[in-house]
Amino acid sequence: MNISILGIPMDLGAGRRGVDMGPSALRNAQLAVTLRELGHTVSDLGDISVAVPETLDKYAQGGLAFLDSIRQACQDTADRVAALPEGIFPLTLGGDHSISMGTVTGNALRGNPRGERMGLIWVDAHTDYNTPDSSPSGNIHGMPVAHLTGRGDDSLTSLGGGWHMNPEDIVMIGIRSVDAHERELMREVGIKAYTMKDVDQLGMTRIYEETMERLSATTRLHVSFDADALDPSICPGVGTPVPGGLTYREGHLLMELLCESGRVTSMDIVEVNPVLDHRNQTAEVMVGMVASLLGQRIM
Repeated sequence: MNISILGIPMDLGAGRRGVDMGPSALRNAQLAVTLRELGHTVSDLGDISVAVPETLDKYAQGGLAFLDSIRQACQDTADRVAALPEGIFPLTLGGDHSISMGTVTGNALRGNPRGERMGLIWVDAHTDYNTPDSSPSGNIHGMPVAHLTGRGDDSLTSLGGGWHMNPEDIVMIGIRSVDAHERELMREVGIKAYTMKDVDQLGMTRIYEETMERLSATTRLHVSFDADALDPSICPGVGTPVPGGLTYREGHLLMELLCESGRVTSMDIVEVNPVLDHRNQTAEVMVGMVASLLGQRIM
């Protein structure tokens, strides 16, 4: 497989500094070497240029923090990803989860003149379905899925030139922190979310099988993996840790099963914050998750 790595070193959408160093941490954790050892051809495209928060007026555009700069970075990301040739597996590295507005959009539009449906598997402790009206913080990393489905600020919902995700094509796994208004909006639009209670009751294999069935009408899948989906004891280097997350083996099992499906065509790794980490542990764990998705096997 031909894999192109692209970094989006952005922490404009988050409430804490440091996640902009996530792409460097993942690279330092031997991401490219690990993938080449699996037999893949790997090219690193470098990083998208992102504004530095200290040089900006945080609320210059009103109630949304760093709105214009986030939109610009996401638009640049979408353009860069959409321009990649067919047959490339884009592996995009955050940065906070607001980058997914660019990565998901770019992957959905890439080589897709017929408008075929793409499924989104959102592995995260949070649903990230706040809107500008509902968000208690105004931080955009809590809003990307809402904007991908066309709800929110016009400058962000227009990133795909009018393209939006079908809520029925989104499945969330590992959820355990949801604001009250987010919960109402999720129910209204019909996004399927597997909470940690579901993981405990059903097990990861059944959740995977139900996810594949639900997304059976899509022609390809994008995985957006937030490091805080895993328990903080495994991935301490995240800005919004929530106890009771996915175990190490649950994360790997999901990635291994998705690999076996042969349907995943792109991936994000986001919210790795080395400032809060211990000896780059979180980046190393997430590199292992990428490896399991892209073919690493025990036997």
